Parts: sequence; C-alpha cells; structure tokens
Amino acid sequence: MKDNYCVIMGGGIGSRFWPSSRESMPKQFLDFFGTGRSLLQQTFDRFNQLIPTENIFIATNENYADLVKQQLPQISDSQILLEPTRRNTAPCVAYAAYRIYAINPNANIVVTPSDHLIMLENKFLENIQNGLDFVKANPALLTIGIKPTRPETGYGYIQSAEPYSENVQKVKAFTEKPNYELAKVFFESGEFYWNSGIFIWNVKTILNAFREHLPDIAVRFDQKMDKFNTDQEKAFINAEYPMCQNISIDYGVMEKANNVYFITATFGWSDLGTWGALYDISDKSEANNATLKCHALYYESKDNMVTLPEGKLAVIQGLEDFIVAESDNVLLICKKSEEQRIKQFVADADLQFGEDYI
Repeated sequence: MKDNYCVIMGGGIGSRFWPSSRESMPKQFLDFFGTGRSLLQQTFDRFNQLIPTENIFIATNENYADLVKQQLPQISDSQILLEPTRRNTAPCVAYAAYRIYAINPNANIVVTPSDHLIMLENKFLENIQNGLDFVKANPALLTIGIKPTRPETGYGYIQSAEPYSENVQKVKAFTEKPNYELAKVFFESGEFYWNSGIFIWNVKTILNAFREHLPDIAVRFDQKMDKFNTDQEKAFINAEYPMCQNISIDYGVMEKANNVYFITATFGWSDLGTWGALYDISDKSEANNATLKCHALYYESKDNMVTLPEGKLAVIQGLEDFIVAESDNVLLICKKSEEQRIKQFVADADLQFGEDYI
C-alpha cells in the first residue's frame, strides 16, 4: 500500500458547464448533487479508501491553490502540484511522475480526472486495485475501458486487440471523439470501449515512455531531477513548465506506445464533462425533465434540464430539449442538442461584456 499513489487532475476551467462552472470556481469544486461534497472531494474520498492520504496528490492550476486547501484540509501543501499555466495533461502527468519518483522510485500511480461520477464504488475500487497489482508486475501503461451503452460522440474510444489475461486486454488503437455514424459502428462491433481517462502505471514505466515519445518534455525534467521535492522545485517549474509542449497524455504517449493495455470495467461510470452527461444520469419526471437544486413547474415541456440556485422556482412552458441554467449573474437557455456551442458562448460573453461573466 505504501508504494501506491494517486494523482487527481483538477486544473481545468470546465467551460462546458458554464455558467455554473466559472474561471474563479470551476466544476471540480462544485457540489452538483447536493451531497455536501464537491466532485474533487468525492474523488479524493473514493481513492482514499485504497491509497494513504499522504500519497494522494492534486495537480491544479496555481490559481486554485486556496480552493484545494479549503476543500481538502487533510493534505499538505507539498501534495498540491501547482501548474503556472495550462499545458494539457501530458506536462501535468510528467510533473506528477517526476515528483513522485523523487519520493519513491518504486511507486505505482493512478492518474484520474477530478470530475467523474462512479455509481458502483466497490467494483470501481476492485478494478483500481487489480490495475495497481498489474502494473507492479508488468511494465505496462494501463487504462480503464468502459463497455459502451450507446453510440456516444463525446468520448474517446479504445479498440481491443487480443486478451492478455482474464480482465486485461491489449490496446489495438485509440480513436478520439467520433461522429455519430462512426460511434454507431464502434458500438455495434463490440470491439470498442469508452476511454475513461483513468491511467495506471509504475513510475519508471511512465518516465521511460516520456523519454521515448515526448523527449522534449522529458529532457527538461531529467536535467533537473535533483530539484523535485526540494525548495527549488517551484522556481524550476515556473521557468520550465510553460515551455513544455501543449499536448494530452493520450496523443503524446498512449497512442504511440506499444505497451498499452486496458482493464474492462462496468462500475456505473460517467464523465461529467457536459450538461448533457449530467442530464443522462439525473432523475427525471415522466416527461423526461431533470431538475437540479431548484423547484420547477413544467407545462407542455419535455426532455429539459433545469438548474437554478436553491430556493428558486422555474416555470417552464413550451420548451423541449433545452438546458436552463442560472448561476450568479448569468442565465443560459440553450438547446441541449447544441451544447457544444457553450464554449463559443463563453468566448463571446468574455469579448463583449468582460471577465465578470466567465
């Protein structure tokens, strides 16, 4: 257990959840379900059942240091890895791996987003433990594949190759978010799984993968390995991190490596990346209207998602397939089928009215 570590990535803005998710308070710090725990706190609680508190690290933008400390007071400042700028997930993963290597060169690491919903927690933890055991014994880059339940265009896909063991399969190929026609082919073939974005590996395996596939990042960190876990780390990261290539771990490493495997899992998973994803897992009325936090009356309306501040009442008449979301000084009314345009709405609001609205 002492060799097992977790890195929770929580530095994104979550603009697809605007207006609830804001630059100053992104979605990972929000309590969407009224449980009293934010998505970040729920993720921490989940992994803390397997991994000691002192072995859990939060990688986040430096602007969110205080939010992390407020929500997770049980971790030390040294467990918060502060990114001076957003450079996608590969530099984030590299930073965490080099830091953990400086502490424990035998570490097995789970890397996870901070915004997933897990329904069957015991099954999930069993899968994670199996994965940690696998990478301890094998120099593999492991991810978790979710058996798809529909032709989803919002997720990346993993194509399976030959089985390696009872629960582990070799990855044949990764495919980023497909169009509907291709997603339908993937779904019907039975060979494809959703890419959960949860990764498990031994620290030496991932560092070797960086050196082979993203040497421009590895060489920066390799030259300064003695700076990690010292008083000089912050200055080094502030200088070098912004110079790293802006690339995801999927594109930079996983799609190139030949030692990539995945565990097939069925633990009630949802990537809460969009309002539509939240709608899919929310309780609904007979007319398929989902109401979060507020009260709502619906007339001649169906398939809507409505979320307003607690204590407010929404009266909805004649709407079908809409998102109605209010937070602070912004009200969003948007076709659910066109929610991919929300990022553009955010950019337009910033351009025309300023950062107070984003």
